[in-house]
Amino acid sequence: MGQDRPVVRTIAEGDRGEAVRDVQARLSSLGHRIDQSELEHDRFASSTDAAVRAFQQTRSLLVDGLVGPQTWQELVEAGYALGDRVLYLRVPPFRGDDVRALQARLNQLGFDPGREDGILGAQTAAAAREFQRNVGLNPDAVVGMTTLQALDRLRASVTGPGRADVRELELLRSPTTLEGRVVAIDAGHGPEDPGVIGPGGLVEHEVTFAIAEQLALELEVRGATPIALRQPGEGPLGPERAVRANDADADVLVSIHLNAHADAGAEGASTYYFGRLGTVSVSGRALAESVQTAITEGVGLKDGRTHPKSFPLLRETQMPAIHVEPCFLTNPREERLLAEGKLVHDLALAIADGLAAYFAAGDA
Repeated sequence: MGQDRPVVRTIAEGDRGEAVRDVQARLSSLGHRIDQSELEHDRFASSTDAAVRAFQQTRSLLVDGLVGPQTWQELVEAGYALGDRVLYLRVPPFRGDDVRALQARLNQLGFDPGREDGILGAQTAAAAREFQRNVGLNPDAVVGMTTLQALDRLRASVTGPGRADVRELELLRSPTTLEGRVVAIDAGHGPEDPGVIGPGGLVEHEVTFAIAEQLALELEVRGATPIALRQPGEGPLGPERAVRANDADADVLVSIHLNAHADAGAEGASTYYFGRLGTVSVSGRALAESVQTAITEGVGLKDGRTHPKSFPLLRETQMPAIHVEPCFLTNPREERLLAEGKLVHDLALAIADGLAAYFAAGDA
């Protein structure tokens, strides 16, 4: 298996060579079957494509058969089991299935490492330190063999929901209002990465920015504080957008995108929240359902439902976060409605309604 170097280009069906061999080795080690003829010639063909898609499905990624930066990162992370390396707080943080397993064990023992996202941040380190203190170990937040042995001794006796789930459920049981809340708004894409272009020439990054601007205005009217993660003319990378949202200490995040499909008749709205490998953000799911209901019922769009995904912005932000795709820009009718402007306003109003309903819901 190759080194854990970053992928520098997208690897796809039809490719050959060392990069393909590395991808195939990682997939094979995870139990995905690849035809011997493809393995022998380092060839990315049908069985490798099927293996990539199956892997993407299990990791809650976009299932497209392409090994780009996110799929490559997940392949690397999937190769780590708890105990393979010593874990500790560092910059950049450790990422991997070993970190997620550590978070899951701490959660079950009543310590709160935050969301089981596989990223070892300050909250996970604090939970590890508190665990060590409770079992009489040096509280240095360095998770090596001694700490893992202590975790193993306690693991079998613990059942029920983890501490992170309990904390999120407690927050959902505290009804409040939208007024005074900080809402991070991400207008998807940007000038250098414009996204989808509709059959009539409408460009995704321009439409998402228009919706985001309308949403910000509506939130201000309702007493909330909107924080724009993308300014006019810029297109920060995903990690920078996550940093901006986290630094703003936002209560929630809404990332606005538009959908696309080869079938021009594809239509409707879908909303995504963080979820991967059997764990989901409870509050993110509640937020997604609230906004999805407001969009479909308030605007009258077809309901494409809510879905767990591990999109980077959903995974790397610390607050409940959603990725909204209210329309298909490739649908001529929906593109026309967006171009006319009223739908842009109606979508912003519906998202604001969904946010207000989320905060007001409490035990409802």
